[in-house]
Amino acid sequence: MISIDLIAGARPNFMKISPIIDAITAAAGEGKAITFRLIHTGQHYDKNMSGSFFEQLGIPEPDVNLGAGGGTQAEQTAAIMIGYEKLLMEGEKPDLCLVVGDVTSTMACTITAQKLHVKVAHVEAGIRSGDWSMPEEINRMVTDSITNFFFTTSEVANESLRKSGVEDERIFYVGNTMIDTLLKHRPRFQKPEVWDKIGLEKGKYIVMTLHRPANVDQEEKLKELIQEIIDHSGGLPLVFPVHPRTKKMLQNLGISHERLHMIDPLGYLEFNYLVESAKAVVTDSGGITEETTVMGIPCMTLRDNTERPETITEGTNELLGTDPQAIKPAMEKLFSDNWKTGKVPYLWDGKTAKRIVEVLLQKLG
Repeated sequence: MISIDLIAGARPNFMKISPIIDAITAAAGEGKAITFRLIHTGQHYDKNMSGSFFEQLGIPEPDVNLGAGGGTQAEQTAAIMIGYEKLLMEGEKPDLCLVVGDVTSTMACTITAQKLHVKVAHVEAGIRSGDWSMPEEINRMVTDSITNFFFTTSEVANESLRKSGVEDERIFYVGNTMIDTLLKHRPRFQKPEVWDKIGLEKGKYIVMTLHRPANVDQEEKLKELIQEIIDHSGGLPLVFPVHPRTKKMLQNLGISHERLHMIDPLGYLEFNYLVESAKAVVTDSGGITEETTVMGIPCMTLRDNTERPETITEGTNELLGTDPQAIKPAMEKLFSDNWKTGKVPYLWDGKTAKRIVEVLLQKLG
C-alpha cells in the first residue's frame, strides 16, 4: 500500500490538492493500493477556509491540523516543522510527502520529510519569478533543491529545473491541478450577492484584487493606483473584494467612488462567477492569471515579474509593472478591443491530477 501525506497550508494549496484527493480516491476505488492522509498545517486560518470552502470544493476534513498559524516567517516555519516532525516520529512514516505551490508549509514540510528520509513530490515545481524579495520565491527554490519528484505546469518550468541540475527522469510535465479544480467546478459557479445588489451585467464591470505589499503597503502609491483604475475604467463598475487590513487603509486614505464597490472576500464559486463574466481583471495574484487565461478574460497584472510567464506568452495576461501610469494605456487597449485572445496552455485540460497519481503508482508501487 502506497501511503501519501498531502500537505496544505493556505487557501490556494487546497485548490491544488483537491483534484489529487479525487484522483487518489478514484485509483483506490479501482483497486489500486494507494491511500492518503490530508494534513492542514494551519498556516492560514479564516472562515472561508473552514466550512464553506471545504464544502464548495468537496474537500474532506483534514486528518491532521498542525495548528501552526501566525507569527513571523521564521516562527511559522519552525512551528510547522516541529508539528510535522512530531507527527512523522510518533506514527508510521508515509512513503511520500506531497507538497504543492510555494507557501511556507511547502518548504517547511519538505525539509522535515527529507531529514526523516521520506521522499518528496512537489506539484507546481520549477516556477520562478527571479524576485528574491518575495518569500514565495525562496520557498520554491529551497523546496526544489531537495525534492525527489517534480510535477510541472509548463515547459518553462521544466527548463528552469534542468538548468538547476535536475535530471529529465525526475521531471514530469503533467499540467496544472489548479485548472483541474476550475474546470470541475465551473458548471457550479454561484452568483454572489453583489451581482444583484449593484446590478452587474455580463462583460460590463471590472474585477480587482490587490494584496501584495508592493501595492498595498505604501499609502500614496495605493491611492494613485486605485485612482488611475477609477479614472480609466470606461465608466464601468469596479468590484473589489478586499481583506480588512487593505480596506481599512483605503478608508483611511479617503478613497471612495460611486463605481468602486469594496466587498468582503468571496468563496471560490462566487469569486470565479464574477471573474468569468467580467470585462477584465486587474490583479497582483499569480493564481488568478491562470484562471483568467483558461476562461479567456483579459487580465492586467500589477507586478514587475511573474512566475507564470505562460499566462503572458500564451494566455490573456499582461504584466503592467507597479507604476500606476501603466494603467491608462492598458485600459485604452482593452476598450479599443485590441486585447489579445490567448489560448489555453498545453495539458491544462482538467486531467493533471490523474496523471500525477499514475506517475506515483508507477514510481512507488
